[in-house]
Amino acid sequence: MKKIPIAAVLLFGIFTSAQEAKTDTVKTEAIKEVVLTARKPTIESKADRTVFNVANSAILTGNTTWDVLRMTPLVNIDNNDNVQAEGSSVTVYINDRKSVFTGKELKEYLKTIPADNLMKIEVITTPSAKYETAGAVVNIVLKKNENEGLKGSVSLGNSQSYKNSQSSNLNLNYHKKRFTQSLSGSFSNNSNVQKSYNENLIYADNSLTKITSETNSNSTSPSASSSSEFELDDKNNVGLVVEYYGSNHNSVSDARGDYFVNNGLQKYYTKTVESDGKNNFVGSNIFYKYYDKEKNRILDLNAGINYYGHDNNSFHSTLWSAAPFEGIRTVSDDDNREYYVKLDYSQPVGKDGNQLEFGGKMNFRNNTLPFYYFNFENNTWVTDGSRTNTFHYLENLNSLYANFSKTFFKKLETRIGLRYEYINFTVKQEVGAAERSDSYGTLLPDLLVKYSFSDNYNLTATYKHSLWRPWFTEFNPFLMPTENGTFRRGNMDLEPNPNDRFGLKLGLYKKYFISANFNTTDQDYWTSYTVEGDKTITMPATYYGRVNNYSVNANTNQNFLKNKLNVNFNLGVSYIDNSDFKQRNNFVGMKDHITNFNGSSNFSYTNLFNKNINLNGWVGVHSQNWGNSMGNKMNFFHSFGATKLFPTTQMEAGIRFNNIFQRPGNDFITYSPIGTFRNVNKWDWYGVNLSFVKRFGNQKVKESTKKNVEKESGGGKG
Repeated sequence: MKKIPIAAVLLFGIFTSAQEAKTDTVKTEAIKEVVLTARKPTIESKADRTVFNVANSAILTGNTTWDVLRMTPLVNIDNNDNVQAEGSSVTVYINDRKSVFTGKELKEYLKTIPADNLMKIEVITTPSAKYETAGAVVNIVLKKNENEGLKGSVSLGNSQSYKNSQSSNLNLNYHKKRFTQSLSGSFSNNSNVQKSYNENLIYADNSLTKITSETNSNSTSPSASSSSEFELDDKNNVGLVVEYYGSNHNSVSDARGDYFVNNGLQKYYTKTVESDGKNNFVGSNIFYKYYDKEKNRILDLNAGINYYGHDNNSFHSTLWSAAPFEGIRTVSDDDNREYYVKLDYSQPVGKDGNQLEFGGKMNFRNNTLPFYYFNFENNTWVTDGSRTNTFHYLENLNSLYANFSKTFFKKLETRIGLRYEYINFTVKQEVGAAERSDSYGTLLPDLLVKYSFSDNYNLTATYKHSLWRPWFTEFNPFLMPTENGTFRRGNMDLEPNPNDRFGLKLGLYKKYFISANFNTTDQDYWTSYTVEGDKTITMPATYYGRVNNYSVNANTNQNFLKNKLNVNFNLGVSYIDNSDFKQRNNFVGMKDHITNFNGSSNFSYTNLFNKNINLNGWVGVHSQNWGNSMGNKMNFFHSFGATKLFPTTQMEAGIRFNNIFQRPGNDFITYSPIGTFRNVNKWDWYGVNLSFVKRFGNQKVKESTKKNVEKESGGGKG
């Protein structure tokens, strides 16, 4: 961190430099009229969602979309890079199009999208039946320029944490009469270091394994996207979206494990893993839209194909204190294909502002995951036929939905929705003929009622029944070695997780919002452990037992100093009763009741000293308790930075400090019937980031109006 003082000097220089010439002459004859432009608040709280308006905000400079997602109110990200909102799982949409990525893959993809492309992030805590989700929805809305001619931007970034990383991006947008073409390309070179510590305690023999490990990784990630849209006339649009994301990665991991029985050291091992591979994603979507402004009728047709390939080679070298050298090589070459067709239609019903919306989707997946396992014997690699196998996942998911909205007495707004989903899937492995086929249908109702007592007081009540299904990789039963000497595998017997959510939200003076929620479920799948011989194996498993979650969240957005300073506060607390869950699954030592806290604050200051300097910052804190994993500490994040604008040249430079006072990480214990498993990690999201942006052309962004917000939400709703 010796480079922090240097960065601080640069920050001071940005503050004190007067890059823009100051004019004292007043030309009164040029003043013909005064136009007042209303500025959207940074945070908007609506009946079913919270909107984080970040367009043209200084918080974008030097960040990726993933970074801004971390800073979004109500959102936190768990230790496995899964996005959560108000403690519930989240499905991520981009321009109302469902992302094919989850977990760490989603993180890597969003890191390739510069935050400068963002318009807003919507956290939809009570999504309607239109959305394919089991929990909340985070909809990432990108900017849409519709000014005549060519415009764009070039951005460069350099980050210094434990190691140095670089990024670059080019955005182009061309609009001429009825045709709009957007192109985006980026390239990043990221180097990361992660340090971990594990303690695995097994009850049966009172054994304890302590593992320390360090992983150094590097990845180069090119990405590109193209969006073409043509207005056939005032009511008909057609378009094509194509996306590409690639990654070439390599890593070296070193680990040491010490094995104790009754506090006496029995043996130890050292392990080195060298890994390299590549990821390739190609997605395409063609769409047709019909939009009648006068009658407010919207028809949206979409068809798309997504392909995701993952190749990886790993060499595992393990040396035990009392055993010969052990060498393992693993090779994977995954091919995942998805095809879908989707229809959405909405129109008014009657003359009282009632709205009817309905649609459906057909979705097909065909995924093949071959896995090759080799042992090092007699100075050569020999195929291990007992572990080499190919996993297949076939899925057909069809859905229909309908929403009806009606307003009574101009004060009572209602929305009732019903979604039906039918899934037919097969999971199998070629060797051993292990196979599971299943199919089932599910009705998913939801309800929203909002009553406005006055312009300053309103109350919203919501209900939603949802179903969270396992991701296909969680079914994969192959036994795979990890970097620290343990093993992992999936579980073909996983079951979906049904849950019910009830909510109340009180709005006061359009600035203060208090929400109370109740979530309940009687089954879920979480991490489990098992021991087979000398192998400790982690895998997902379905656990039964009632879990009730009661939560309260408060949010406010305030402006000070003639609207130059904007501050948002969000505080939340939840109380989880998992006594039945604990007792039925024999989680020895786990608490019957858990209290979680979360809070965040964003601030931005515009035009400091009238020198076109913008300041911004963010602080977030949240507990690390979920399922059968209990945290030993709170997680604390912080980020602050400054941006200097040069309007005449359409350039800006920024500096950002991430988590410089406390490096973030996790420390939690997972409980299982056979023992407890502690995991401690230190993450690499800290240090200093320098960025430079050059824009050209007319950069004004077309804002969505209330009537055409649906039309302009982007093609390719997934």
